[in-house]
Amino acid sequence: MSDKQSKGMAVRRTVLGDAHVDRAEAAKTPFDAPFQDLITEGAWGTVWASDAISLRERSMLTLALLAATGNFDEIPMHIRACARTGASPQDVAEAFQHVAIYAGVPRANHALKLAKQTFAEMEAEA
Repeated sequence: MSDKQSKGMAVRRTVLGDAHVDRAEAAKTPFDAPFQDLITEGAWGTVWASDAISLRERSMLTLALLAATGNFDEIPMHIRACARTGASPQDVAEAFQHVAIYAGVPRANHALKLAKQTFAEMEAEA
């Protein structure tokens, strides 16, 4: 395992939690293993591992980019990660307001809906 792979796995566990990463690793097959290695090294071991900005700020940026590009399936996972990165529900709402202005109200509206559902689930689980 490369340094970026090791660092990426550590950051991934910090942000997403051991349970999530353990489920993803258990579901990994030879078919998707190269993709999992790519995101562990590239996303988690490079972008998320940088100390240029905080994990809180990365969460906000990631959620805004996911919403702006219509990649809604990833939003609940990253909302759950906010509990570990320090991004508050208010931070998320602010990020989605930027999405509304710069990328479109329908995308921000759908992202807010997903965030509300996920925050409610998290509260019920606590």
